[in-house]
Amino acid sequence: MIDRLKFSMKAMQMISRYQDITANNLANINTPGYKKDQLFFNAFQEQLNGQNVSDPIANQQLNLEPGSLESTGNLFDFAIQGNGFFNINYEGQEMMSRNGRFSLDGDGFMRDENGGFVQGMSGDIFLPQINDLRNESQQVNIDVGKDGTIRINDEIVDKIQLVTVDDPSQIQRRTHSYLQAQPGVDVYDDPDSLVNQGFYESGNVNPLEEMIAMSQNMRLFESQQRAMQSNDEILQKVTTQLGKF
Repeated sequence: MIDRLKFSMKAMQMISRYQDITANNLANINTPGYKKDQLFFNAFQEQLNGQNVSDPIANQQLNLEPGSLESTGNLFDFAIQGNGFFNINYEGQEMMSRNGRFSLDGDGFMRDENGGFVQGMSGDIFLPQINDLRNESQQVNIDVGKDGTIRINDEIVDKIQLVTVDDPSQIQRRTHSYLQAQPGVDVYDDPDSLVNQGFYESGNVNPLEEMIAMSQNMRLFESQQRAMQSNDEILQKVTTQLGKF
């Protein structure tokens, strides 16, 4: 009977965690480049007091499937076609991101929506000539090729750096929409992915699937609550009856 209460409690804990992940996915449904989280459970076996005990272990993992590409016509919106990531310097740390909604600050640095510096082949992408030409009312043609090469009035000035890792399962979520490889995992240039100017990648969250999952989680949680209450009532009756002898 005690084991039944324990199993119901563990089930409720796992459902609660799953619900938190589902709610976070839904909260980021409109975040460009967002990659949803998934929860998997593996059985872990150990010996306890000479008996084999099996417990479920939760593993949270990113779903890195690409989102759809949305056309904006904005010259500083970029979407990646492939498995690569933008390399972003955020508060002194190298981060990876699929959110390519960039802009040019007043000094000429290319930044993302969180203020991180977009990395080129030699560090922060710095394009002061764009602001200079605009201030002089001169025509400015900004073209970014599929390989990330940035041309201003047909002159090559830099190249957007795309990076990747060998094992995507070693990527962890960080603050905002940033991702980062686990310590010891090599991050290197990705020559295969392509850059699409004038587009951004939407998140890969399917709102219908997440809403269905949330509803199912609530029903499962309630069923475990009822099971726990029933087992508790039975246990109380058994204890009361035993007390009469």
